[in-house]
Amino acid sequence: MANVGSGSETGPGPARRLVPAPAGRTRPGRGPTIEDVAAAAGVSRGTVSRALNGGRLVSPEAAAAVRKAVKQTGYVVNHNARSLVTRRSNAVAFVLSESHDLLFEDPNFGVLLRVATESLAAAQMTLFLTLNGGGDARDRLLNYIRGGYLDGVLLVSTHGDDPLFRLLETSGVPTVVCGRPIGHESALSYVQADDRGGAELAVAHLVDRGHRQIAIIPGPLDTAGAMDRLAGYQRVLGSRARPELAEEASAYSHRAGEEAMARLLARVPGLDAVFAASDLLAAGAISALHRAGRRVPDDVAVAGFDDSRLALTTDPPLTTVRQSVDQLAEEMVHLLLRVIDGAAPRAVQLPTRLIVRASA
Repeated sequence: MANVGSGSETGPGPARRLVPAPAGRTRPGRGPTIEDVAAAAGVSRGTVSRALNGGRLVSPEAAAAVRKAVKQTGYVVNHNARSLVTRRSNAVAFVLSESHDLLFEDPNFGVLLRVATESLAAAQMTLFLTLNGGGDARDRLLNYIRGGYLDGVLLVSTHGDDPLFRLLETSGVPTVVCGRPIGHESALSYVQADDRGGAELAVAHLVDRGHRQIAIIPGPLDTAGAMDRLAGYQRVLGSRARPELAEEASAYSHRAGEEAMARLLARVPGLDAVFAASDLLAAGAISALHRAGRRVPDDVAVAGFDDSRLALTTDPPLTTVRQSVDQLAEEMVHLLLRVIDGAAPRAVQLPTRLIVRASA
């Protein structure tokens, strides 16, 4: 039987010395270990461990050597073993409070999910997608949190004073919200675009183009984005922001934009411009205008919000407010990792800018 501690074997014949495997190679019968990485990198085992767990107290040169050695040896982090030491699961939930249909219809959700997945992978963490439909879905999420299966939550597209806000807050799990968490701004971290400022840019542009009856489709008014974009619209127009020129949409969807635009035309047939609080709503509004025989922008100018890939596919191409969804996702992950490490909740607001195309 091998005596691992002495580095020799007992039994007949001379003792055989165990020597390290050459750098980049492992001994037969097992995969590469952290010791193999240390040998290949020319650093200590502790340095490799620190480099793989966030890089604290590791020089850039040593970190680069460890990364090269990991690739060279084919070493894979044992997440189960790491979890026993760190008491972390290395898993994060991406919680979307919308229907399955909107997950695939709204291009912003796909971008958020992709970038968040890539950013967390760089931190050796896994992302799980779950839809917050309330009831059983919410209970399953909370059971995962209470069971220690999640290190944090990215919460996207919330409505009103969502009960999930309070549940996540009381659970103590690190949480970052995409958009302002209504009623919980001081307790939960969040990242948002400058919704009010962006709306002001779009509406001021319509005013500068000579439009006088400017309507708005603000989206569901139980969302912070819709509320803030409506506030920006009202701030620019003042007394000209008459109640009959605002038509709430039931969702941030193409169909909801069509329906809201049809109601606006029936109520205010002389309107000459509309600001929609998302590109999907704006695309729906353009469809309704075409169906009603209105030319865009000759009869009615249309502006949106997002500058998603959809903005280039409308007829005509959409004037819209650009928010960087990639940057939103990156900032959400960066902030979540800080909160997981013990940082206090904070808010981050990202700038927006107007992109002028043919629709307005």
